[in-house]
Amino acid sequence: MKFSNLGLSIQIQSAISKKGYSSPTPIQLEAIPAILSGRDVMAAAQTGTGKTAGFTLPILENLSKVNKKCYANQVRALILTPTRELAAQVHESVTTYGEHLNLKAEVVFGGVKMNPQMISLKGGADVLVATPGRLLDLYRQNAVKFRDLEVLVLDEADRMLDLGFIDQIKEIMDLLPSKRQSLLFSATFSPDVIDLAKGLIHNPIEISVNTSNSTAEKVEHYLYPVDQDQKTDALLYLIKKEKWEQALVFASTKHGADQLVKDLNRNNVKSAAIHGNKSQGARTKALADFKDKKLKILVATEIISRGIDINQLYQVVNFDLPKRAEGYIHRVGRTGRAGESGSAISLVCAQEHEMLQIIERLLQELIPRRELEGFTPVVPLAESILNTKPFKKKKPKKKKIIIED
Repeated sequence: MKFSNLGLSIQIQSAISKKGYSSPTPIQLEAIPAILSGRDVMAAAQTGTGKTAGFTLPILENLSKVNKKCYANQVRALILTPTRELAAQVHESVTTYGEHLNLKAEVVFGGVKMNPQMISLKGGADVLVATPGRLLDLYRQNAVKFRDLEVLVLDEADRMLDLGFIDQIKEIMDLLPSKRQSLLFSATFSPDVIDLAKGLIHNPIEISVNTSNSTAEKVEHYLYPVDQDQKTDALLYLIKKEKWEQALVFASTKHGADQLVKDLNRNNVKSAAIHGNKSQGARTKALADFKDKKLKILVATEIISRGIDINQLYQVVNFDLPKRAEGYIHRVGRTGRAGESGSAISLVCAQEHEMLQIIERLLQELIPRRELEGFTPVVPLAESILNTKPFKKKKPKKKKIIIED
């Protein structure tokens, strides 16, 4: 099957070809026709499967078919995302695929001044990509209106709920016209996501192209048992010994991420950190520099463990194991994207054994262990025993604290 068989215009097909794509991924193959038909869609897709194009392409197609004027401050399509970085990336996709169309796309998120965003929305927008908090701020300033809204997308719905956006999402839903197309995309159909969908999606086409709690098939997973105070030296050893061109490294805390960057730069490994305490300008620059190969190492907290697409990223390193087992799935999903190969490497100390076993239970397999020459831990990492008992599905408690917007 080719994109040319999916009912997309020549203009959009040209933009797709320019990106080097010819055949749709499974999620695109199912989602594009469903969205083109005007149906509501509820889709679960593993990270790296091309879901962003799965909804942006048909939305652009449907909007371009109707020669409709954008009125002042009005929005025709609204795409909600949980983080600033993901909002910027989705907006980039909309701009790329719509470059031959006479459509206007805007993006708004927090961490930057609101006035320029208000000015950009004066002429309205065919597509607006937004984070929930900033969207509501703009609405309260009468800078954005929803009378002409035709389609709503809730991207990374489970992440939205994890970050505590449920009240803001419900507030936004109350502002939107009831007659609209609604699309919900999520890594999993958790109880909370299903509950949210009841008030959002009407008679949807349900799409699922991944198994729950799985990782990309071409990603090789392994870990090195290392004492906590030897992790930085072990990482430096691996970077130089394995001659890594680049690696995305996850730390558990903002302070830990900053300290690791200092240590890496001190050893002539060009690095930068990205986390919630960084200004939006610093976060944008760090991610852009990493994508442009100007940085060897990007050290991050959970803020970019979901949804961010970095081409040809072959190494993801868990400097610290995540605090939630599902976080491992999302972190390592930054590599092995779109069928490429990759490595997911974890530096694990004895104190992290309990979380390691929870992660292995979630994966339903033990992560292979390797010895790192010169870094045999003083405090040994206990052997894992695989617990094959499935986790009970229970509804998480509602989170009241919003981490970021």
